[in-house]
Amino acid sequence: MTDRREVVIVRWPGQGPSADRLAELLAAYHLRTEAEKGEAVVDVDGLPDRYRAEILDPRAAFADDVVLMALSGDTAVGCLVVTAPVAGRSEVKRLWTDPAFRSRGIASGLVGAALAHSAESGVSTVRLSVWKWRAGAIALYERLGFTVAPSWEERDQLVCMERAV
Repeated sequence: MTDRREVVIVRWPGQGPSADRLAELLAAYHLRTEAEKGEAVVDVDGLPDRYRAEILDPRAAFADDVVLMALSGDTAVGCLVVTAPVAGRSEVKRLWTDPAFRSRGIASGLVGAALAHSAESGVSTVRLSVWKWRAGAIALYERLGFTVAPSWEERDQLVCMERAV
């Protein structure tokens, strides 16, 4: 017998938890990323304005995008943003799973739901960028069919990846 609850993926807003839980997940993502970049900050107030804006008002920050959330019961345990299509492409951003819920297929489920949404939206390619030190995330993306692509990013520590839908 297992104590693992079933995890479901929902589109936010409209289903699932309030903006507060999404804000918590985004804050954890951004704080961890800044620490990994060697620019650790104590709390959300120390984050760059563009990241703080996502946390303070995710509805406004992602108004044109689709936010997917993984729920365990009524608790959001993961999130992912799929940007609105541009020239037949969407981008996956802000993939995050609460550390207490990792190794349960949540990230794979979120990416799978993002790919399905993109296909339904007529997108031909999904792309993403990932920090080069996130070897586990890169391996996940490769398992899900993403390949390294020529960089569209100016930041030299990012690996750009894409896959056809």
